[in-house]
Amino acid sequence: MSQPSPEVYEQGKGMDAHNKVMREVRSRNDASYDPREPTRVWLDEDNTPDGFVDSLTIILNTGGCRWARAGGCTMCGYVAESVEGGSVAHEDLMTQVDACLEHERENADSPADQVKIYTSGSFLDEREVPAETRQAIAETFGDRDRMVVESLPDFVDRETIREFTEQGLRTDVAIGLETATDRVRRDCVNKYFEFSDFEDACAEASAVDGGATKAYLLMKPPFLSEGEAVEDMKRSARRCLAVEGCHTVSMNPCNVQNYTMVEDLYHDGGYRPPWLWSVADVLEDTADIDGIVVSDPVGHGSDRGPHNCGDCDDRVQRAIKDFDERQDPSVFEQVSCECERTWEAVVGRERSYSLPLAR
Repeated sequence: MSQPSPEVYEQGKGMDAHNKVMREVRSRNDASYDPREPTRVWLDEDNTPDGFVDSLTIILNTGGCRWARAGGCTMCGYVAESVEGGSVAHEDLMTQVDACLEHERENADSPADQVKIYTSGSFLDEREVPAETRQAIAETFGDRDRMVVESLPDFVDRETIREFTEQGLRTDVAIGLETATDRVRRDCVNKYFEFSDFEDACAEASAVDGGATKAYLLMKPPFLSEGEAVEDMKRSARRCLAVEGCHTVSMNPCNVQNYTMVEDLYHDGGYRPPWLWSVADVLEDTADIDGIVVSDPVGHGSDRGPHNCGDCDDRVQRAIKDFDERQDPSVFEQVSCECERTWEAVVGRERSYSLPLAR
């Protein structure tokens, strides 16, 4: 990518321009949500430093990410599902937690070893989740083995993490880093912090006995070609797992969410979600890293999600899921399709000034 002059970051340009566009896109949303109901809850499995474990995943409905309220990330539509008004009361948040526990009791034979809590923003931001609620949640899940909470690096504080570890919970802070490349994070994703902030957050979390971090990376943000996105993910995974305290990279292939800049680009023919072959390529290439690299392509096989030709999507998705559990790159030798040649041509020939080369 070419290097911009400093002038593009003047007032009204660069990040300011991105935020202006994102605020306009988000203003089209007029949906409302019940503050007593969680956004989503589901049961799944995850690869952790302790092995493959059952997980209860909770997305609490809060007032939404404060950065998204300013404009926010080009691909993120989660704030469109948040409660209007900017805050949710402690009692309502705990009602949501109770609903998630009821879902688990109805659908699982036993409590999950790991609980993952998201807010479509930062769980550790007290504007979204009050300290009272955070402490109550720590106590509620104190009988589990591991807790994962998502946060921007700004809010990662060792004293806050101790609220969970003192309950006997190994606690991972999942940080939406998106990429280890500062310019891609700023210009393509529209996130304001730098890789050094991620490193500081890792140091803060790992200073607590039982505390650590996971890096969430974004596969193919807008304005990158397929080949650029693949190489950025390979570099980013290696760089993240070289940081002390970071034990896992979760690579999230971009999907087209409502009320986002990515959705506008998609409808105008300027964005295609990543190929599943690209996801497999990154996982295979980074399998030798000392750490865990996983991916769970949301919406795989759909036009708005990561996909190949349509015929092989489910087979490649199953191979990715198998890799997540076993961390064995040989699983990708078991899948093939003629469209892999098209993907190779796209990676080799597509350029960011004329993408997408193929839909």
